[in-house]
Amino acid sequence: MRKLKLIWDFRGPDAEKIAEHHDIHLKEYIKRNAIKESFSGFETLSDMHTIAYIIVNEDAMKPIRDVLKPHRGQVHVEP
Repeated sequence: MRKLKLIWDFRGPDAEKIAEHHDIHLKEYIKRNAIKESFSGFETLSDMHTIAYIIVNEDAMKPIRDVLKPHRGQVHVEP
């Protein structure tokens, strides 16, 4: 099953704090909705750009996307 990464971009001097807080809500959403094989996190890309993300199975993506309204998405490749 292909995994997708739904992404929220945060920019500015408070981007990391905002993304970290957003990740708390993503984790709550995963738990509340019992979304299988999903996880969330955040990643600092630069001093002024941090992302929060949720990784979901492709077949579960559409309803999650419609509710959470990510800024963008991409195919997730396991490291």
